[in-house]
Amino acid sequence: MPLNSWSDTITIAELSDEPLFSEDMDALVESIDAIRHDGDEGVPHVIVEFSGVNSVNSSNLGSLLRLRKLLEACDRRLLICGVSDSIWSAMIATGLDRIFSFASDVTTALAEIQLGIGPGSGTETTEG
Repeated sequence: MPLNSWSDTITIAELSDEPLFSEDMDALVESIDAIRHDGDEGVPHVIVEFSGVNSVNSSNLGSLLRLRKLLEACDRRLLICGVSDSIWSAMIATGLDRIFSFASDVTTALAEIQLGIGPGSGTETTEG
């Protein structure tokens, strides 16, 4: 899996279909977990690019949930982008469309993280 450290605080993971999907997700989860052992400050936000993925299974979804849990524990975001109609259907059918955060593409995901837009961004705005 191409892992692109876009900055010190953002990593982009470009996923592929099985059998690489499971291997790549396991490697990504292990990588984030290893960074966490050195302290939460070094854990990046993660953008997962799905444009190379045509289908997902329960194991894939479980890996995404583990990654989300690790990142949330460090107040970091997981954004999924480049989702095809078949992946989107699986997310809706499992209710995960309400659990994960999505962006249309990597550029939009980068902007959301950098501007602190969206749930779990750690930045709250108040008016008054």
